[in-house]
Amino acid sequence: MKIIIPMAGRGSRLRPHTLTTPKPLIPIAGKPIVHRLVEDIAKVSSEKIDEIVFVIGDFGAEVEADLVTIAEKLGAKGTIAHQLEPLGTAHSIWMAKQALDGPVVVAYADTLFRADFKLDMESDGVVWVKQVENPSAFGVVKLDENEVITDFVEKPQEFVSDLAIIGIYFFRDGQKLYKEIEHLIENDITTGGEYQLTDALETMRSKGDQFTLGKVDEWMDCGNKAVTVDTNSRVLNLDKADYSSINSNAVIENSLIIPPCYIGDGVVIRNSKIGPNVSLGNGTKVECSNIDNSLIQENSIIANANLTDSMIGNNAKYYGVSRSISLGDFSELDFKSHEA
Repeated sequence: MKIIIPMAGRGSRLRPHTLTTPKPLIPIAGKPIVHRLVEDIAKVSSEKIDEIVFVIGDFGAEVEADLVTIAEKLGAKGTIAHQLEPLGTAHSIWMAKQALDGPVVVAYADTLFRADFKLDMESDGVVWVKQVENPSAFGVVKLDENEVITDFVEKPQEFVSDLAIIGIYFFRDGQKLYKEIEHLIENDITTGGEYQLTDALETMRSKGDQFTLGKVDEWMDCGNKAVTVDTNSRVLNLDKADYSSINSNAVIENSLIIPPCYIGDGVVIRNSKIGPNVSLGNGTKVECSNIDNSLIQENSIIANANLTDSMIGNNAKYYGVSRSISLGDFSELDFKSHEA
């Protein structure tokens, strides 16, 4: 089995954090989103994963090497494909067309999930969905009485279903998907100006393919700062056992750690209260601060702060006052200097 991970978008809604780091590489509880995604699929899949294809933009050689390593750690071949223009969900898969052969899982690197991820090899395909309150923002599915999908609708402006497609799919025969996406691109068939995967799926369904439903217990978005901080908290709580101990290379002095928390390698915490639901990336230093429900990345400095619901990037410096903030990589915010 092969896995295709489209992840070319940098994530404009998560700026400034994605100005220097592509969204799928933002760490959640110490591990990049895309790393968690492929690990979650590998954990629950009964099929051997032969190859993982990452469809990326111009992210650079170092990122490409890291992605290949992620695949190799799971015993799979890692392959890089490029999508340099944002031409739609179907187009991103098309960039990995060499992998559309045999059983294929497609998983967009925007979200994390918890699901009963059993692959029905008797079905032509499986589409994982989650009931949502605002279906007009998503591709949705309609069902018959046997929970077989009867229609795929992209971002319906009138209510047709509240079962949103979360971006994870299984295809028993990748060649069928290959042919339908090829048809869209060769005939310039678009919806909303882009080549949409839902259009290819609807054509496959109309030709007789049956898609069954996969349901998720947890669907965690990383689209903007607020939901990314929330996802970090949810992952910490879902995997509490994994975050019950503190990294042995961390320095904790006169401080209280309230679990669950991720404390990275080389973190220094002095005279502070950390947690619950906090991630501190490798090399970060915290002094005289209270922090809860926040995501702070690597090699940053936090002092005299009272932070909640906050997200701070890499190599940032925050000397602060009580507030919820979103501070990007290499930024510095010093309220004491400003007051002086």
